[in-house]
Amino acid sequence: MKTLEDFNDDNGLEPKPPYPYEGPQELYQPILAALTKVVDPEVAMSIVDVGLIYGVTVDAEKVHVLITMTSAACPVTDVIVDEVEQELDRIAPPELLVHVELVWDPPWTMDRMSDRARRFMGW
Repeated sequence: MKTLEDFNDDNGLEPKPPYPYEGPQELYQPILAALTKVVDPEVAMSIVDVGLIYGVTVDAEKVHVLITMTSAACPVTDVIVDEVEQELDRIAPPELLVHVELVWDPPWTMDRMSDRARRFMGW
């Protein structure tokens, strides 16, 4: 059975960031790794690959994540948001609060999915 990793792009080019990020560079990779651990159970892929993360901003007080769902009727919204908060709490410096903001504009589309997620889905 193939997994998402079987569809990595090995073209040797640096991949483009999966979402806008503003903050200390030393937190970029730990935040990306934490968010990648969170799986959308409806499609069995990370929320980063699905394209649910619209942006991350880190300032002196908080880690602020803009996140959406594939549909306003998503039955697992609370589960995903809770998991994002838990994963970020594990890696964020203790003085930073984690704030996850659910947004609907712009609406999610399949264009937001990573290239490997699209290949995995056969698109």
